[in-house]
Amino acid sequence: MSVLLLQLAGPLQSWGSASRYPRRSTESAPTKSGVIGLLAAAQGRARTMQVSDLAALRFGVRIDQPGTRVRDFHTAHHQESGKALPITERLYLADAVFLAAVEGEQTLIEDLHSAVRAPHFLPFLGRRACPPARRLDMGVRHDTGLEAALREHPWLASGWYRRRTARTASMQLPLLLDSAPGDPPGDIVADQPLSFDPRHRRYGRRSVRNETVPRPEAGTRPAPRIPAHDPMPPLEDG
Repeated sequence: MSVLLLQLAGPLQSWGSASRYPRRSTESAPTKSGVIGLLAAAQGRARTMQVSDLAALRFGVRIDQPGTRVRDFHTAHHQESGKALPITERLYLADAVFLAAVEGEQTLIEDLHSAVRAPHFLPFLGRRACPPARRLDMGVRHDTGLEAALREHPWLASGWYRRRTARTASMQLPLLLDSAPGDPPGDIVADQPLSFDPRHRRYGRRSVRNETVPRPEAGTRPAPRIPAHDPMPPLEDG
């Protein structure tokens, strides 16, 4: 098995799993459906295409910097009638940093790694208004498990956050993992992607194991060289 590691960091993120109009909430960590959607977009998959191979990947996330929950209000008008639409309340995570990972067969993980390094569609952190502020690619780990890869990777928190928490008594980071066969029952969340088709989005349930891991040393690795690629043309009108 191989593991693809992703850094999810930006001014704003929003990872909804049970949002309903007009209130769009966010979870405290990236959802599996959100990260699988990001990977599918990087590969250039249309929303109507199957994602069962990606959904079958084992998923986990480490909360390196939890961020702050913020609220925004949106107003809009119907394009044809000009009538005002209901005000929507949208929640975001500000200044959060996460280390997300997916585990699967080497061939698929390598394909996803290539797509993340040169994405077909622009990646977003849960919503289109939330672009990443740092590189996503944290590399691939071969012959290791999901939990080990998340435990061992250097801490990704911002410098100011490291300084602020330098004397914090707890040196543990929250870790959320897809439950493995044989694990005791975990928390049930409804973010297992079944279909991203806008006409009939469907999500299943998965069991999540909550743990804490010792905070690793902060990393200062240089950014890898990424092939030249412009993901904007597919989004532009012909």
